[in-house]
Amino acid sequence: MTEKNTEHYFSAQPTGDFTTKVIAVRLAHGDHSVETAGSIFSPDHIDAGTEQLLYSVPTPPETGNFLDLGCGWGPMALTLALEAPDANVYAVDVNERALELTRRNAKRLGLENITVGKPDTFNSSLSFDLIWSNPPIRVGKAELHDIMTTWLPRLTMGGEAYLVVAKHLGADSFEKWLGTEFASTHIVTREDTRKGFRIIKVVRSH
Repeated sequence: MTEKNTEHYFSAQPTGDFTTKVIAVRLAHGDHSVETAGSIFSPDHIDAGTEQLLYSVPTPPETGNFLDLGCGWGPMALTLALEAPDANVYAVDVNERALELTRRNAKRLGLENITVGKPDTFNSSLSFDLIWSNPPIRVGKAELHDIMTTWLPRLTMGGEAYLVVAKHLGADSFEKWLGTEFASTHIVTREDTRKGFRIIKVVRSH
C-alpha cells in the first residue's frame, strides 16, 4: 500500500472520485457480488488478513450484538449478518466512503440486521458479544492503542474479540501489549497463525 493510499484509507472524507465497481467475493460459504471503490481499504478483493480471520474464527452465536471494527466495504459485517441473521451487527469505520459501501452491500445482499456508522455514532453504553477486526495497524501505535482501549472494554462478560494482524507489522508486540494492558479484565491468547498473520483472541473475563 502506498503512502498516498494509506492517507486516503484513513481519511474521513476521501478526495478521489467515488466511482464504484462490482466484484465477486465468497462470504459465509456463498458467492456474492459487492460494490467497492477507490480510497478505501482493499477495494479489489477481500484482503489477506481478513480472509485469514474469516477462515479461523468460530461460527458466531445465533443472536447478540456483533461489531465489525474498521469495516471497509464490509466483508466481516456481511459475513456476520449472513451467518447470524437474528443478531444485531454494527459496522464501524472513520471513512465515510467505506460506510456508504457497507450500507449498499448490506442492501445488495438483502441484509437488514446491519447498522453502519462512525465510531461516535453509537451510544457508549452499547456493548458487544463479539468483535471481529482487522485493526488499522498503520495509523500508528498511539492511535491503535486508543482504538483498543475504547472498544475492547465494551465486550460483554464472556464476550470475545478476534483481531488479525500481520506478523511483519508487529503482531507479536501488539499481542503482548494487549495481554499487559488488559491483564486484569481480559484474557488474551493466540487463536491461530496462518500465512504470516496472527489471529488474536481477547475474552472479557472481569
